[in-house]
Amino acid sequence: MASSDYLIDVVIEGKPGARDPEGEVIQRDLIWKNGFESVKSVRVAKLLKIVIQAKSAKEAKMIVQRLCDELRIFNPAAHSVHVALGKSQD
Repeated sequence: MASSDYLIDVVIEGKPGARDPEGEVIQRDLIWKNGFESVKSVRVAKLLKIVIQAKSAKEAKMIVQRLCDELRIFNPAAHSVHVALGKSQD
């Protein structure tokens, strides 16, 4: 089977329940102050878009998950990571 390029999205965010000072500032000082009081929560996350060559989408996701875990792309004590097949922007 030939290899193909896959776009993999990696979302790194604070664990649920942990404070998110940056999200709180955005909500309070930008959103609420400009009249959008219905916004109840803002969480900030990092998005990595990784293009990887693999034999399948499943293999691509597994490689990127392993990369994140082994290379400490995120701090597992403070962050959660979600790896998913990205959407092409063609």
